[in-house]
Amino acid sequence: MASTNRSDQFTATGAARAGGPAPLAGRTVSRVGFGAMQLERLRGDRAAAVALVRRAVELGVDHIDTAQFYGHGFSNEVIAEALRPEDDVIVVSKVGAEPDADGPIPLRLAQRPEQLRAGVEDNLKTLGIDQVPLVNLRRADTGPGLRAEGDQIVDMDDQLAVLTELRDEGKIGAIGVSNVTPDQLRQALPAGVACVQNAYSLVARDDEDMLRFCVAEGIAWVPYFPLGSAFAGMPKVTDEPAVVAAAQALGSTPAQVGLAWLLHHAPNVLLIPGTADPEHLRVNVDAGAVTLDAATLDALDAVPTRTGDIEVG
Repeated sequence: MASTNRSDQFTATGAARAGGPAPLAGRTVSRVGFGAMQLERLRGDRAAAVALVRRAVELGVDHIDTAQFYGHGFSNEVIAEALRPEDDVIVVSKVGAEPDADGPIPLRLAQRPEQLRAGVEDNLKTLGIDQVPLVNLRRADTGPGLRAEGDQIVDMDDQLAVLTELRDEGKIGAIGVSNVTPDQLRQALPAGVACVQNAYSLVARDDEDMLRFCVAEGIAWVPYFPLGSAFAGMPKVTDEPAVVAAAQALGSTPAQVGLAWLLHHAPNVLLIPGTADPEHLRVNVDAGAVTLDAATLDALDAVPTRTGDIEVG
């Protein structure tokens, strides 16, 4: 149960909020959260994976992003073991894909309404909870990665209908959307949208108008690939000369500057950087305390978007 006696500047455990506070799905959370995808790298050392999640909570993280298809449920199981009710951490998951051990990438789409429902049920089971506080619908219409084909081309209204049913049943608390276009975001608004997860970073700002729309509508913006993409041929924030120069001047890392720029850029931005390393986790959280002055922000804002001509299969 959430405490009613603490300041918004501190989490339920008494830690200072990483990056400060911001709203998400009717809650106040730390702006720097934790992305659980890389927990799979610790499959051989489950105790280390649990300790990493505990360390995130100690550092002021109370917003964890996960998915059933991260490690075939391993990430969810670790989160379930690591978190305690008194931590008051909001766990966000996503549906719309499932593991595929035999494919060219270890993921396949699961866009049909019955697959979305099954995905929520699987999340509930592995997380060991009665309600997932926030579930993102992962579409496949834009951004890097998979594209829907055949029976995986599903009308968004049909998907939102089943998620709304699940919310009415109390199995999910709120609905978010991921990999969506501006028109799809507007299409989803009547269902209630708590957050948007699209690829977005200093070097990938094609969704700038959508971000501003979310600011106006009070919708959280939770970018994935916040430092550019790991896909071959796609630009990385940490390679930008302006970012490197800012890091040198501030005594920070280029990655911290890239994350700090996102937090400075819009008040509704929440970060979910992931790692399997405790020191890297600390560095990510510390990015929330990096201050960028006006001249540095001007130099970073001048970095051009570099994604327009890149295609990813």
